Amino acid sequence: MFKKVVISLSVVGVGLLAGCASVKPATANKQVGTPAPVKTAPANGNAKKDIKFLDDISVAPESTVTKKAGNGEKTTATGSSVDAYLNRSSSLEKASDLQLKYAILLNTEVEQLQDNYLLKYIDEWYGTRYRYGGTTKSGIDCSAFVQAIYLSAFGMTLPRTARDQYRGCHIVSATEMKTGDLVFFNTTGGISHVGIYLQNNKFIHASTSFGVTISDLFDPYYLGRFLGVGRIDKPEVKIK
Repeated sequence: MFKKVVISLSVVGVGLLAGCASVKPATANKQVGTPAPVKTAPANGNAKKDIKFLDDISVAPESTVTKKAGNGEKTTATGSSVDAYLNRSSSLEKASDLQLKYAILLNTEVEQLQDNYLLKYIDEWYGTRYRYGGTTKSGIDCSAFVQAIYLSAFGMTLPRTARDQYRGCHIVSATEMKTGDLVFFNTTGGISHVGIYLQNNKFIHASTSFGVTISDLFDPYYLGRFLGVGRIDKPEVKIK
């Protein structure tokens, strides 16, 4: 006698959560009105073989949760991934407009944006036009922007120029970058441009072309001019 077999649907549950991909049933495609093909035994004699079936096969589906999204679509989460799904949905619902905006700009998940205080001050300057020597929201240059953010968000007074800011930093490896570190570039000779690293290889800076904006370190222009990463931790940096 065959033992009872329980087929788990946990693998199928994972497939349902894989985004846009849908899980297709593992059966042959059939057209409406077309009879199913009939399988015939090979003509190897007149002897008939007994056909045995597995008895008492049961399917044990794991618990499922169906959640309605804002666009009216329904998504079903199955199995052990239900908790992760609910936590993800909860984070999105609790996210502020500021977090959602910068999650898009940084191409990252909302949960990764923890420093809302820094984002608040960055957003106050975002889109401000570039002006060489400028220090206000009517126009600002790269080092003045960094100086303004550090003063507002961290209570630190930095030197005025990119070159002096570089000298006031502790240089760290690019593989150890973290939010708030300074990134330096050679755009017109020497240390001539500076920005603030955020995450996901993105940094905020006052660009001559676009004003205060977010750029990618792997953009060919910046990658070819990248000089290094500085962290503000030296005594000459004043903390208010």
